[in-house]
Amino acid sequence: MEITAAVARAQSAPFEITQLDLAEPRADEVLVKVVGTGLCHTDLICRDQWYPVPLPAVLGHEGAGVVEAVGSAVTKVQPGDHVVLSFVSCGECVACKEGAPAYCGSLYDLNFSGARPDKTNALSEGGTPVHGHFFGQSSFATYALAYERNVVKVDRTAPLELLGPLGCGIQTGAGAVLNSLHPHAGSSIVVFGVGSVGLAAVMAAHVAGCTTVVAVDLKPSRLDAAKRVGATHVIDPSSTENVVEAIQDITRGGAHYSLETTASPKVFRQAVDCLAQRGVCGLIGAAALGTEASFDMNTILFGRTIRGIIEGDSIPDLFIPKLVDLIVQGRFPLAEIVAPYPLADINTAADHSLDGTAIKPVLVMG
Repeated sequence: MEITAAVARAQSAPFEITQLDLAEPRADEVLVKVVGTGLCHTDLICRDQWYPVPLPAVLGHEGAGVVEAVGSAVTKVQPGDHVVLSFVSCGECVACKEGAPAYCGSLYDLNFSGARPDKTNALSEGGTPVHGHFFGQSSFATYALAYERNVVKVDRTAPLELLGPLGCGIQTGAGAVLNSLHPHAGSSIVVFGVGSVGLAAVMAAHVAGCTTVVAVDLKPSRLDAAKRVGATHVIDPSSTENVVEAIQDITRGGAHYSLETTASPKVFRQAVDCLAQRGVCGLIGAAALGTEASFDMNTILFGRTIRGIIEGDSIPDLFIPKLVDLIVQGRFPLAEIVAPYPLADINTAADHSLDGTAIKPVLVMG
C-alpha cells in the first residue's frame, strides 16, 4: 500500500516527506493507521548518526493509532483497537523471561538495525528498499507495521493523539521513578533536565507522594512547566553558584533520589554528588557512544548507588495502561507538555524540540 512518510536520507539532513510503499503484514505483524507519533531526542540523534542507524530510513518510535489489519498469528489485538507502539524485545532471552524486556539481549538489533530480524524490509521506494522497522514501527508515517509483541492496547476513551509518547520517552521518565527508584511518600527527588522525559519523572514523583521534587534545567520555559506538573522547587544552574549546595540546602543534607536525563558527564556528577548517604541516582540520559564520566570514589563508598535505566524498566503491556489511567483521571497531566505538529512540519518540530520552543512535539497525521 502507498503511505506518506518522513524519510531521513542523510546524516543531519532535513527529513523529506515522500510517498513510499508498505508491504502487507506478515503473520506476527500488525498494520496500524497512525494517529500521532512523538518526536523524541533518540529520533534526532539517530538521524544525526550518534547511533549508526542505516540511512535512508523512516524513524519514529512513539506511535499511537488504530489497528487496520493483523497477521494470521496475531491474537493480542484486532482491527479497530486503539494501540500505543513501544520498543521491541525478543521474548526468548533470559532478561525477557525474567520480566525485564528493556534489557533484552537483542534490544539493539531489534530496535536500531533498520530491518526485520531476517534483514528484510517492508518499506520501499520505486522498488528500492528503504530502512524501516525502527523500534519495530517506523511511525513517522501515516501507516506503520509493528509486531504483536510491541503493540499495547489502550482504553478507547483516552486521547489517542496524545498517547504516542507513552511508548518511549514518557514511560522512560515515569517508569524510572515508579518502576526503578520506588520513592516512598515524603521522600525527596531531583530531576536533572526537564524535557519531556524529565517532566514525566516529575509527574510520576508527584503521583508517588514525593514531597520535595526539585527540577534542574537551563531553560526557564521548562522550569515553568515543571512547576505546573508537580515540582516543588526549581533551579536554573546559570543563576546558581553551586547547584549541589543549593540542592543540599533544599533537601536538608541531600536528596534521597536523583535522575540524570541530559547525558552530560558534568551534570551526571552533580546528580550523584547531591545525594544523601544511601541515596540512589538513576541514569537515563542517552549519551554518544564512548562518553565517560568520573566520580569521587568516596562519594560512592558512603552507601550511594548509581544505576542505569532503560525504558523505565517497563513491561509496556502492564505499565502503559497504568499511565493511561492516570491521564484519564487527571493525575498525570501529559497535555501540559505536548505540542501538536502536522507530519509535513516535522523539520519545524525537530527545530523546536532542539531549541526548547516545544517540550514534546507530537506529529499528528491529520
